[in-house]
Amino acid sequence: MIEWLNEIDIELFRILNGLHASWLDVPNQWLSSKSFWIPGYLLAAAIIWNKWGWQELLWVGVLTGVVVLVADQVASGILKPLIARYRPCRPEAGLEFVVHLVDGKCGGKYGFASSHAANFFAMAMMFSAVFRKNHLPLILFSLATATAYSRIYLGVHYPGDILAGALIGIIVGWIGRHIYLHTAWKRKLFQGVQPGLKNEPNDANRH
Repeated sequence: MIEWLNEIDIELFRILNGLHASWLDVPNQWLSSKSFWIPGYLLAAAIIWNKWGWQELLWVGVLTGVVVLVADQVASGILKPLIARYRPCRPEAGLEFVVHLVDGKCGGKYGFASSHAANFFAMAMMFSAVFRKNHLPLILFSLATATAYSRIYLGVHYPGDILAGALIGIIVGWIGRHIYLHTAWKRKLFQGVQPGLKNEPNDANRH
């Protein structure tokens, strides 16, 4: 069963990694770059500070940092050395086809699970609790998905690595989201937030 799933994973990687073009290399490198997202983080911080003040910004920042740290440690600190699955771009992986690798960058030895996917889906879950207006949660998860896919495009992760990382991020992020909304209810930050989170809250300052 495991061998069969591994064969499917490799074949999916071959197909997805093979969908490359020279003009897509740089955008996917951007998506995978931590510095690329700094303006987005600063914008989110500015919105939170402007709407609720520095104390709320500090709380969101600390809670998000903890959530991302936990997701990252589960993916990279625990699973990567435990599973010890070579990245597809490593010669040890023994793939029988050429992997599209941008600028020769392969990363560390092991790839399961993807810390990029874990981190970005954890942040998407957290920020979906803070920014719930209109279609922002959908945008957040779309960006997380695009970033996760960029890891396949760049040849450093199998789809299975991405799915596992995304699942880790969603679970850890959901816990952080639950904590945030529960404390938001206690601080009366939003209207209609219940401790059980059965009701979708509305911003108290919504116009």
